[in-house]
Amino acid sequence: MSWVSLLKANVRKEFIELKRYLPNTLATLFMFYIIFLGMFSGIQFIGDPSSQDMNTQYVIVNYLFWFLSMTVMNSIGFEVVNEAMRGTLEQLSMSPLGMWRIMLTRLVATTVIHFILIVGLLYASMLTAGQWLNLDLITILPILLLTLVSMFGVGFMIAGISMLLKQVQAFLQILQFLLVGLTFLPLSVAPFLAFFPFVKGVDLVREVMIHGMKLTEFGFMDYFILVVNAAVYFPLGLAIFLYCEKVAMQKGLLAHY
Repeated sequence: MSWVSLLKANVRKEFIELKRYLPNTLATLFMFYIIFLGMFSGIQFIGDPSSQDMNTQYVIVNYLFWFLSMTVMNSIGFEVVNEAMRGTLEQLSMSPLGMWRIMLTRLVATTVIHFILIVGLLYASMLTAGQWLNLDLITILPILLLTLVSMFGVGFMIAGISMLLKQVQAFLQILQFLLVGLTFLPLSVAPFLAFFPFVKGVDLVREVMIHGMKLTEFGFMDYFILVVNAAVYFPLGLAIFLYCEKVAMQKGLLAHY
């Protein structure tokens, strides 16, 4: 089975699950929309009127990246837990392509499908707030792709830990709150966060969507940090995943929950 076939199979799997459990999918989208309404209402009633528009745009970008980061980094951990509970985790490890390739294509499939949902949330949020962001895809997509690579690396780390510990749902829920802080905290407050997996990417996309920045207007260090994060976190995450898989196989943790 080629990479393309594997990706097509996982995209189809993800789409079928979202469609089959449609009430849960709609409830998730509704929950995030309600969260945005809460943030938007707080800005309108409590925030400084002179900066309401800027703050609203800031919230739209950040909460959508929060949704994306949770989807990308948490989903593969839940995938491992679910496969273990179903008793199919060992079968994945026996695949000629290797479990890491299956998980990588699942990550890509999950990202592609949920990106469509995020676009829907984006337009719903902008329509509700009456604030229209700069959607310059030529500038946003390269930044977003590099950011996703580092997110995938963290996702593999979480998947490896999930393979060994099995019960990590509480940890994944705590991670959701940590992601809120990393997404909403501006780099001007804590510049060292630029070397965290996705914080720099979020910061650059904010500049594009709110201030209309172009690719040529960013400095060398901006791109350098993005590339370094992608080049470090993905190989590191994959190495941790492969090591955890090896330990799990030696201890017989793949055969039972």
